[in-house]
Amino acid sequence: MLQKLQNNNKGFTLIELMIVIAIIGILAAIAIPNFISYRDKTYCSAAETDAQTIAGAIADYFSDPNNIDVTKATLGLEDADLSNSNTYTLTAVGTNEYTIVVTDGTSRCPRFDTYSITM
Repeated sequence: MLQKLQNNNKGFTLIELMIVIAIIGILAAIAIPNFISYRDKTYCSAAETDAQTIAGAIADYFSDPNNIDVTKATLGLEDADLSNSNTYTLTAVGTNEYTIVVTDGTSRCPRFDTYSITM
């Protein structure tokens, strides 16, 4: 009878299960903040990419010699064309010099709410 009980080694002990759960908890505590920071970086990158897209549209607009002044309407880029419900403003700084300000529509970019570029 005693030998039958000793050979019955099926399953895990409670200690083994607690150790596995503790290891999973530690890994999750490390991974979740990293995931959140990576996600926030993508929203910042989207705002930067939108500003570069608008700068490219301005360069394309001025490739025609007849175009001498650019406005939001002449670019043909609406706020709906940008990613993550971002919005932008275009301000003339000087002669053929413009400032593009892209505002993060999700408010998830921790570094800045707006990304601006002058060209």
